Amino acid sequence: MVQRNTWQRERVREALADARGFVSAQSLHAMLRDENTGIGLATVYRALAGLAAQGDADSLQSPEGESLYRACATRGHHHHLICRSCGLTIEIAATDVEQWARATASAHGFTQAEHVVDIFGLCASCTAAAREGGRDSR
Repeated sequence: MVQRNTWQRERVREALADARGFVSAQSLHAMLRDENTGIGLATVYRALAGLAAQGDADSLQSPEGESLYRACATRGHHHHLICRSCGLTIEIAATDVEQWARATASAHGFTQAEHVVDIFGLCASCTAAAREGGRDSR
């Protein structure tokens, strides 16, 4: 199903592009509400789901289980390295993960396997800041 390209959807797309790293629908809605756009939370959810389905946004679940979104810079299947502290996100191609997923699925008799892999950690800057603060967060 193709979504109409309304001004609300375009504004959600723009807000997502302006956001740093992955953001929740609620935080994106709060930003839009602060700008007095009049865009409702349900509209934000629908727009984000549509953008993700079209490949214009990445979607993942945080370690806490919340759906997060970000404007997609890479078309096609890819993975992410995500800093738990500052939100820095790096898109990565992961050939080894692709091969492992296919082999693991096949070894258990599965076909048409799909997977989602996102790696959460601390980026170099946040790791250095944590060490300077006296708490090594490895």
